[in-house]
Amino acid sequence: MIELSIPGRGDLTLRHIVFDVNGTLAVDGVLAPGVAERIAALAGQLEIHLLTADTHGGQAAIDAELGLTAERVQRGQEREQKGAFVERLGADRVVAVGNGGNDAGMLRAAAVGIAVLGAEGLNVEALQAADVVAASALDALDLLLKPKRLVGTLRR
Repeated sequence: MIELSIPGRGDLTLRHIVFDVNGTLAVDGVLAPGVAERIAALAGQLEIHLLTADTHGGQAAIDAELGLTAERVQRGQEREQKGAFVERLGADRVVAVGNGGNDAGMLRAAAVGIAVLGAEGLNVEALQAADVVAASALDALDLLLKPKRLVGTLRR
């Protein structure tokens, strides 16, 4: 659990983190360097969830590298499925991280939505749905590993 007191916004108790995989944590179906270590460091604080349509077919290798099992979403309705997943967890306790248009629903629903501008770019709808933009997955993960950074960005 990560507890945040954000001036002008209030208190948050985060229990879950939901990640889009391809374009956010992985580039061309391969986990970005440094991501596994940071996710392992967060695992003691937050329950980690991966959501993917497995566009590149490499999710089994990513799951093995992270020691997690991703939830598969059906292609064509990813936005709705990802948003509904966050709602089922209790959106007020979730931080969501993504980069694509199909991530906009989960970014908007979550207590904190972090949009990642990575090698795939950042969809403008995901940007508008997010609370914070990070330059990379590593920067997004560091916001949670060093939560005063997140408080500094979110305070009003």
